[in-house]
Amino acid sequence: MEVVCEGKDFSFSKEEEKILKFWDDIKAFENQLKRTENMPEYVFYDGPPFATGLPHFGNILAGTIKDIVTRYQSMLGHHVTRRFGWDCHGLPVEYEIDTKLGIKSRKDVEEMGIDKYNEECRSIVTRYVEEWEKIVKRTGRWIDFKNDYKTMDPSYMEGVWWVFSQLYEKGLVYQGFKVMPYSTGCKTPLSNFEANLNYKEVSDPEIMVSFPIVGDPHNAAFVAWTTTPWTLPTNLALCVNANFTYVKVRGKVSGSTYVVAESRLSQLPSKKSKPDTPSGPVRDSKHSNLKSKSSSNEKVKDAVDTGSYEVLEKVTGASLVGMKYIPLFDYFMDLSDVSFRVVADNYVTEDSGTGVVHCAPAFGEDDYRVCIENHIINKGDNLIVAVDEDGCFTDKVSDFKGKHVKNADKDIINAVKEKGRLVKSGSFMHSYPFCWRSNTPLLYRAVPSWFVAVENFKDQLLENNRQTYWVPDHVKEKRFHNWLENARDWAISRSRFWGTPLPIWISEDREEKIVMDSIEKLEKLSGVKVTDLHRHKIDHITIPSSRGQEFGVLRRVYDVFDCWFESGSMPYAYIHYPFENVELFENNFPGNFVAEGLDQTRGWFYTLMVLSTALFGKPAFRNLICNGLVLAEDGKKMSKSLRNYPSSMEVIGDYGADALRLYMINSPVVRAEPLRFKKNGVYGVVKDVFLPWYNAYRFLVQNAKRLEVEGLAPFVPTDKITLQMSSNVLDQWINSSTESLVHFVRQEMDAYRLYTVVPYLLKFIDNLTNIYVRFNRKRLKGRTGEKDCRTALSTLFHVLLTTCKLMAPFTPFFTEALYQNMRKACNELEESIHYCSFPQVGGKRDERIEQSVTRMMIVIDLARNIRERHNKALKSPLMKMIVLHPDTDFLEDIAGKLREYVLEELNIRSLVPCNDPLKYASLRAEPDFSVLGKRLGKAMGAVAKEIKAMAQADILAFEKTGEVTVAGHSLKRDDIKVIREFKHPDNKEEVLDAAGDGDVLVILDLHSDEALSHAGVAREVVNRVQKLRKKAGLEPTDIVEVYFESLDDNNTKLQHVLNSQESYIRDALGSPLLPSSMTPSTAVLLCEEAFHGVDRLSFIVRLARPTLIFNSDAVLALYSGNVKFSEGLQIHLWSRDYYNLKSEFQNGNGKITVDCIEGQPAVDVLLMNHLFLTTGDFYLSSRTD
Repeated sequence: MEVVCEGKDFSFSKEEEKILKFWDDIKAFENQLKRTENMPEYVFYDGPPFATGLPHFGNILAGTIKDIVTRYQSMLGHHVTRRFGWDCHGLPVEYEIDTKLGIKSRKDVEEMGIDKYNEECRSIVTRYVEEWEKIVKRTGRWIDFKNDYKTMDPSYMEGVWWVFSQLYEKGLVYQGFKVMPYSTGCKTPLSNFEANLNYKEVSDPEIMVSFPIVGDPHNAAFVAWTTTPWTLPTNLALCVNANFTYVKVRGKVSGSTYVVAESRLSQLPSKKSKPDTPSGPVRDSKHSNLKSKSSSNEKVKDAVDTGSYEVLEKVTGASLVGMKYIPLFDYFMDLSDVSFRVVADNYVTEDSGTGVVHCAPAFGEDDYRVCIENHIINKGDNLIVAVDEDGCFTDKVSDFKGKHVKNADKDIINAVKEKGRLVKSGSFMHSYPFCWRSNTPLLYRAVPSWFVAVENFKDQLLENNRQTYWVPDHVKEKRFHNWLENARDWAISRSRFWGTPLPIWISEDREEKIVMDSIEKLEKLSGVKVTDLHRHKIDHITIPSSRGQEFGVLRRVYDVFDCWFESGSMPYAYIHYPFENVELFENNFPGNFVAEGLDQTRGWFYTLMVLSTALFGKPAFRNLICNGLVLAEDGKKMSKSLRNYPSSMEVIGDYGADALRLYMINSPVVRAEPLRFKKNGVYGVVKDVFLPWYNAYRFLVQNAKRLEVEGLAPFVPTDKITLQMSSNVLDQWINSSTESLVHFVRQEMDAYRLYTVVPYLLKFIDNLTNIYVRFNRKRLKGRTGEKDCRTALSTLFHVLLTTCKLMAPFTPFFTEALYQNMRKACNELEESIHYCSFPQVGGKRDERIEQSVTRMMIVIDLARNIRERHNKALKSPLMKMIVLHPDTDFLEDIAGKLREYVLEELNIRSLVPCNDPLKYASLRAEPDFSVLGKRLGKAMGAVAKEIKAMAQADILAFEKTGEVTVAGHSLKRDDIKVIREFKHPDNKEEVLDAAGDGDVLVILDLHSDEALSHAGVAREVVNRVQKLRKKAGLEPTDIVEVYFESLDDNNTKLQHVLNSQESYIRDALGSPLLPSSMTPSTAVLLCEEAFHGVDRLSFIVRLARPTLIFNSDAVLALYSGNVKFSEGLQIHLWSRDYYNLKSEFQNGNGKITVDCIEGQPAVDVLLMNHLFLTTGDFYLSSRTD
């Protein structure tokens, strides 16, 4: 393995750029696909985005989720085809072209030519493809852009045709009407997206109108309120709410009798009101489908205005259903058998209006739905729309024919008044939608559309939804289930230009209809060669009538498909099924996995489910991950104009793509909750996850290289089977923890719960760095012998390697970087980590040791808390710690296998285990209200009182058996918390304090003596030396001599400390602390620093390169007293590279032969006899002598 730089000098972003080049050089993604091509298929559907804009954090999030799952499945041994897709048709593209070319109306397009318009649309569809590929690739996602699919490709469009033809053959397609926002300026319906683009403040009328009840003994009339008087001529029904209370009231002054909701009675005009008094402000019609149904006046709690009206009757809304009324106009009297009656629906609210809504089915979504449901009109019938494309009344409304509906409002109000039906009138200011193209007010208007009869197979939709697996589950069970349960027939056609044309050819008399299911069929019937299916390429194609020439030809209907129909056809169209890949599709449908944002529950997820259910009676997918929305840090939607979020490439450039991926995956957004994106949060991932992980890896590399520096055999990791036999408790623990990690990750990844995987992985990395590496520093540095060192390094190597494989799907760059260096230690490993198999479950697990180490860390944290309370730094040793716990296994572990780690970490001399629960503590029981509250309800108070009153003996018995009966309720361990409170001993000379957590109590002896004080000073000295090494920029493998000089007038105390703590200091530094008087004249000084006030002591520490020390007499004796030869040997050895010379002595077991000095005889030089490699070796030798 090659030496690696310090974490502070490691650029995650630049390293990722190197990995990207490495992947390109070895064609990593292509080769992974090739290596797995004969393995079982794992089918992943990638929802197509529009390429007319650049990717945002939401796209990156969804892409990351997809990449993690597909990488994981590849490592499990699946062949995972990953093709990028592009949504090429529809409104976003047309909108850009209209804006670019200044197109204002449908007529503008027709004058320009559909061919030119569509080619303009085609020209921008792939505008940002290169940018998408660059950003997606930079995030680490492996997906095929070269073999992508586009919804504008002829093969894809042909697949859409096939899907539609199958629905048609199944009788699931019909032509009907859909009420949509309609632009009279452009003579075209708009999408809801377009309808929201241009709102203006306008003044509109609001009126109350009476509808006399047929046969009512009091001559009563229903009163309905509307803000769109122009819809009144086409009224066919009145709608009430069956659950409301309605009142029949008679005006005390006017004598008029009205029926309104009781809660809305106050909205009727009072005796003081004038006919044109407005009923108050109304809600923004933006939220009322343009055709407002009711006033926004606050709900009136006092139902009866006794000053103006006398209440004659109170009835339920349900009792009004079926009543007939006299229509306001007679234009639709031919429908009187089924119309002009009361129906009920819950869309009628009591927070505004009168509780009675007038319904004109051609001009309101709810109106149309309610009239269909109550058989006032029939689905699929030729609905009479009495307003033409220009927004003017047709001949059907004879009194107002030719007038634009908005201009006819006043005339209609006057007509209502003349009929004596105007109850109240006024006007109000509100925000109203205008066409973004023509700047004309929008209407809601029924337009002809082709529908899929979704309601016919709604039960199958719900059943298929039950067969799918969603993460999180509540989105499936609530949001998506509710959407399916209320599914309406789907209008799949749009009166547009750039899209997949409907494959329907109809004769002029509409008696003959042909639906194309393929290009081949169209070519065969028309005799025309077809290479492109867009409108301008096929609209001119006609089909001869099968009935003979006299019946003319069939022409294509002008509509195109809603782009959601195209994307819902993706599982079939993207592989050109059924024209190709029949076996591939039929063996692997439904697909294994899809993932998109929460908004797709009403979009892509829905259309996938509808079409697959209609075609095959199956869901389109088996597994789904639904993510939430990524918001700006301020909680608002990310907005370019507000500049309230950083660019994705800026974040990646600063912190790397892996950090961005992990930040988003380890957040609520993977549970379909919103994420407030914070760039600082990405930095937090680098600081808290990647740097500790990197430092553990660097520690491995440094100490593996140290073996070579010290002249030992290069590091080659011991095999895992041998390592399982290690007697070291932390080796056993980390090996077991790694196996537990593998088990957990596979279990959760198989369940697609990414949000549980990451926290567990992060906790493991934290344990690896802060427990295994931290507590094993001596072993890893070789202080406990070479064999033990290699065992510890090998264990760390395999744990890091396994961790990298587990994390490879999540952090593909960083794991690859570590892997590429680590694989040099064992050449048989795969070329890329992403070619490796995912770690298997099956190794040895020891739950006891895992639990004991977890408890050990609790003990350590509690002891640290006690130290902090008493300002006792860890550098100050303490005499004793008592650990109180009822589990004898744990006490045995912590006083045995784990003892040395606890003592060293806490700087304590002795550890005393205790399982006597009452020796140092008193016990107290507390109920766990969070567990018991819901279960016990009202009985909670009595149970809690008895639990708190439990005696010590009862608590001990409960701990032993794990159950107790309290106030007639059987309680278990999880129901009661046993709290141990420290009980001070009678011996007042002991200075003790304690801290507890659940069933463990830690007690520290805080008494100090001279020996402990000296040990504390020694730790301070070592700490200063280590900091000075770091300041000098030294690596752990760099060998230096440490010289020490007291600055105190009386250095007796310091010398006493150094003498008594010499063994500890030498062990901690890896070399002795040398008196400054021993500094050789040839020493090369690296760094020095003076320290003052260290436990009231002052001293200087100097670091120097290691220097050869010669035994002059022994060297002189080698040459029989020849001084010249003796000096020549010393000069020669001084000129040698220090580390090479050291290695030669190690290889020669402490002896080398020098025979290369010209004119001098060969001599054998013995280490520790003729010379010493360091001043420290000489110092220790002289001390021994």
